This record gives sequence, structure tokens and C-alpha cells, in this order.
Amino acid sequence: MEKTKKDKNSRLNRWLATYRFVILNEQSYEETFSYKLNRLNVFLFFSVSILLLIISTFLVISYTPLKEYIPGYDSSELRRKAIMNNYKLDSIQEKLMRNQRYIIAVSEVLKGDLDIYELEQRVNSDTIYSNKSLLEFKTSEADSLLRIEVESDEKYNITQTGEDKSLLTLFKPISGKVTQNHDPITRHYAVDIATKLNTPVRATTEGVVVFSGWSDDAGYVVIIDHPYDLLSVYKHNSSISVSQGEVVEQGQVIAFSGNSGMNTTGPHLHFEIWSNGFSLNPEEFIDFN
Repeated sequence: MEKTKKDKNSRLNRWLATYRFVILNEQSYEETFSYKLNRLNVFLFFSVSILLLIISTFLVISYTPLKEYIPGYDSSELRRKAIMNNYKLDSIQEKLMRNQRYIIAVSEVLKGDLDIYELEQRVNSDTIYSNKSLLEFKTSEADSLLRIEVESDEKYNITQTGEDKSLLTLFKPISGKVTQNHDPITRHYAVDIATKLNTPVRATTEGVVVFSGWSDDAGYVVIIDHPYDLLSVYKHNSSISVSQGEVVEQGQVIAFSGNSGMNTTGPHLHFEIWSNGFSLNPEEFIDFN
């Protein structure tokens, strides 16, 4: 026992033994600086320094733009930019289709196959024509490879939810089974989700309520204006819990599902997403399963 105590004391004494750090003038050997220290002080100094370095590195990476240069890093802002780029691409494609419809309609007018008074109606029509020239969009090999590369990159894949649910941009408004899909050909610009009566309906993301009221066809309706020129529409509710002009957060209860209005056959939510006047398929951004 005595030997063990002596060993412990000797170790403690070695840690606490005081040393003198001295800086001398090489020519005159005059002492210019001195400092007393021991092994324990040196150990604590380096430990605290390493800890502060780790903390400062973490803060710099987490709260500065440097984090975006880390390979594989994914942020909600980058995801939002990817979504907006996708919306712009959809708008460009829609304008291209409209221009091609116009060219085809003009050529039919010149051939005498179409009356000039029907020209505007044909151009503004949403009908998908069987004319192959409207559907044959040829892309280069480089463009196809670029599309595959971008879609496989999680950072820019707007339909990729990943495991981190905090990165989701759009929130599922209600739980239930999709009974009718988005179909622009039949002018059904929404998904219908069958659910139990009075199931909470939640805002898909933050925004401002621009309409909250009754419609004969759609019953109780809520329309929310979101950032980046997005609109979400919720129809056939049994009741509404928000008012026009109210600011709502993502996931906030805004209504309760129902069977109100004329165009409905049972309790469900009719959910639409719009961007700059164009209808978007909600199933491309939200997993309803």
C-alpha cells in the first residue's frame, strides 16, 4: 500500500513539478523573458486549444457559405433553387409548345385546312395534338448525359427526399389514399386524396392565405400564396380554421377534410399546386404513400 501511494505521489509530483521557460539574449546572455509552467499546465493549454479549434471549425462550416463547398452537402436553399429552376424549365417548355402550335396553326391556315378565325382558339387550346412535330423533341447526346448526371445528384434532385425530413420543401397536406391523379388532358389539375371525415388538413409550406371561403362547386376552399410564386389549393373541406390574410407555417392545420361542394362523391381533399399560372403535379414533389 505504501509503495502504491508513493508511486501515485511521484506521478502527481511529476505533473505538478514546476519548470522555468527562459529566453536569453545570445550575445549578453541577458534574460529577456521567462515563464513558469508545469506539465499539467501544458497539457491543459493544448487540450483547450484543440477543443476551441474544433468548435470554431464546426461553427465556420455550419453558419457560413463555406459549407456549400463541401462535397455532398445538401441544403434547403439549394433545393429551393433547384425547384425554381425546374419551374422555369416547365415555363419554357410550355412557351415552346405554344409557339409550335402557333406555327402549325399558321401553316394550316396557309394551306386552307384551318379558318383564320380559329387560329387563336387553336393556339390557346390545351389539347395535346397527335401531330408528331409537337412531340418530337430531339436532344443531343451531351444534353441527355447532363440530364442523367443532374438527376442522379441528390443536391439538385427536387424529388429526392432523403432520410433527413427537415430538408423537405413541401409537406404532405393530409394522410390518405390517392384516388385520382393529376391529369391535364382531362383538366384535372390536382390529386384527390380519400380520407376520413374531419381529418386535419395542413399547409404544405409557409405562406399567406389569399382565399378562405365557400364555393358552390368546391365547397370550403383555402388558397395559400407561398414564396417563389407558388400557390396551393385545398378544396371540399368540411370546415376552415384560417382566415384570409393570415400567415401560416408549414404543417399548420388550416382546415378539416370533408365532402362539401357539388363536384364531390365522398370525403376527400382536392389538392392543387400552381406556379406562375401553370399547374404542377403534386406527386412529383410529395410522397403521398
